[in-house]
Amino acid sequence: GGGMGHSRNWFSYEELIKATNGFSTLNLLGEGGFGSVYKGCLPDGREIAVKQLKIGGSQGEREFKAEVDIISRIHHRHLVSLVGHCIQDNRKILVYDYVPNNTLHFHLHEEGQPVLEWEKRVKIAAGAARGIAYLHEDCNPRIIHRDIKPSNILLDYNYEAQVSDFGLAKLALDANTHVTTRVMGTFGYVAPEYASSGKLTDKSDVYSFGVVLLELITGRMPVDPSQMGDESLVEW
Repeated sequence: GGGMGHSRNWFSYEELIKATNGFSTLNLLGEGGFGSVYKGCLPDGREIAVKQLKIGGSQGEREFKAEVDIISRIHHRHLVSLVGHCIQDNRKILVYDYVPNNTLHFHLHEEGQPVLEWEKRVKIAAGAARGIAYLHEDCNPRIIHRDIKPSNILLDYNYEAQVSDFGLAKLALDANTHVTTRVMGTFGYVAPEYASSGKLTDKSDVYSFGVVLLELITGRMPVDPSQMGDESLVEW
């Protein structure tokens, strides 16, 4: 038994089935490279986002637990909080706080959305920058996000940004090291030196954030299929 407090960070699969109404497609918030995200509700009324990672994804159980351990220690108003996790029968699931007002990508590019006002764009940029700076400067060891893009910037109803999905985050152990790994991230947002060498520093995140800023300013996607030719936003 015991109440469900903030300290509680492990969920059974059964609880998450209940919370998401059986992982109902009606509750599907989105699908990303690492798996699907569902909206859920806990018995105490707290709303959650349940991220079901693809089974047999690139993360083993050990790495998964290590990642959960790191993320669950991070609390900042511009970063989405990890509430808990579930590892059961080969299933790996992350449980986050639910952020209600969709993603920056949705507000910039979804058909029929009103144009985002300029002051909201500035507020979103500033909030996301603070969240990313916290990962780089205040986490020890520092955290490189690796996949900063508008669909990973969630918004509340006040248009305060929360950066989500440190699922790709790897740790740079100190200021002088870089992490060499398989290049991850999203085409159009990945820093050229990282894409070509696989060497990763916090500057790779800064580059990706710069692309997000260009997108906020221009309203154009980094690789825009509707524009003539195949130029990228950065080259433009």
